[in-house]
Amino acid sequence: MINFKKWFVVFTAFFLTVPSVSLAGSIKDGSSGNPGEWYVGTTPSSIAANSHPILFVHGLNSSSDTWYENNNMYATAYQNGYETAFIDLNAGKSMWDNGALLAQKVQEVYNYFGEKVVVVAHSKGGVDTQSALVHYGADPYIERVITLSSPHRGSELADLAYSSWAGWLAGIIGSKNDGTYSLQTGYMDYYRSVTDSHANVYNTPIYTLGGTKWGSFGNALYWGGLYLSAYGSNDGAVTIQSSRLPYAAEISVGRWNHTTIKEGSSTFNLFKNYLNEETFYSASAASFETAAVTESAETPAGHYITGGEYAGTHKESVAVEKGVDSVTFDWISDKKDTSLALASPSKKTYADFKVTADDTEFFKGAYHHTLTIEKPEAGKWTLETKAEQKERYLLNTTFESPVDAMLSGEVKGNQMKVKGNKKLNVKTDMTVEYYDKNGKLKEKKLKAKKNGNDFKIPSLGEGVYNMTIDVKGTYEGTPLERTLIQTVYIDDKGKLYAP
Repeated sequence: MINFKKWFVVFTAFFLTVPSVSLAGSIKDGSSGNPGEWYVGTTPSSIAANSHPILFVHGLNSSSDTWYENNNMYATAYQNGYETAFIDLNAGKSMWDNGALLAQKVQEVYNYFGEKVVVVAHSKGGVDTQSALVHYGADPYIERVITLSSPHRGSELADLAYSSWAGWLAGIIGSKNDGTYSLQTGYMDYYRSVTDSHANVYNTPIYTLGGTKWGSFGNALYWGGLYLSAYGSNDGAVTIQSSRLPYAAEISVGRWNHTTIKEGSSTFNLFKNYLNEETFYSASAASFETAAVTESAETPAGHYITGGEYAGTHKESVAVEKGVDSVTFDWISDKKDTSLALASPSKKTYADFKVTADDTEFFKGAYHHTLTIEKPEAGKWTLETKAEQKERYLLNTTFESPVDAMLSGEVKGNQMKVKGNKKLNVKTDMTVEYYDKNGKLKEKKLKAKKNGNDFKIPSLGEGVYNMTIDVKGTYEGTPLERTLIQTVYIDDKGKLYAP
């Protein structure tokens, strides 16, 4: 499954021109979503001066209609006098597959318009576009690139999707694919090393935008934002740090979520000036200042994660230590109508779970059943579920607790180290899941070294190693549970890459 092939079947492109911008839905009528097919929007009666056509590139598990279905980006571009084109890439393929395909198809778009295009790319589309530019020779056809919350350093949600506990759910809803696999942070560290050092990296200017909003409780991106909040400001799917490139110009960081950042009414006026000839930025002479972000190589410990499958009645317990400010239980499932009941250590029950469909791209097709408890009592909390049919689930419990800052994981050399405060008494187990170059899944369970919580990362061959570290113990005499997820990539020479 996971063999990042760089050659594949070429699809025939076709062209579709809508009769007017007000009938943007007619693009969808002709859009098949087949990889490699691309479409041309209506030519404005008055084309903006010194402008280039815009080629819109979609993200992970998406398609070209993301730009005009429940989105006014196409209409906004038209009203501002810009010619437009939209392309369908492989929704679930790696940046290598999509980069090669895009490099071929953008030449066709260039020939159609007779000039270079400006690419506006959402999410993983920005990574696919940079692959086309740097590794597949697309720079003669692209004037510049604007990325909207692109995970240039990967996403910890991709790490979560490939963790050992998430396998039951991620597999059934289809989020385990080459695209998600390639966005694991360990692999993206390798990708950055071979991309950022490439001679072609400065040929085409890149501009970035990032979002900091993931909505209120119950929002479709809330749970993604909550999970990622331990890693920094984010838009519900991608952190601000990941949306940046050191040699790119950052146009803006704003209060957009991962959906609204690609809407015309939200961001078009901000990047409009960068579509024109007069605005030029030389990446090789970068002097653009961006807001400071605190980076840490450590994996935070604000979550407890478990998962599996069951039919009928099932119970999960979660240890909540003393001093917790709040705890959020997020039951992520392939079923919308699951019956859930939460019981505190003193047997008080809660059943008012908020149900929302996932909108993060990484768990598309899943449903979140979410409940937050403020100032929870310490002890064992029990979640009881009922489903008439077999259900696959992932339980993500998020803590706001003093312990979050006392426990972390970090890769040092070939060691995965778990660091704890002297107030903690913990022991750890680690499960490593690894796909070899033929796509075969291998799993290895490890115990921490005697008198410590460090693991030697096994060398099983080239590939991404997704490490799930389960931590159990006590904090000032009360039970404690946490889960750390870390990915690394080991290349064919045995070199290890870690975010």
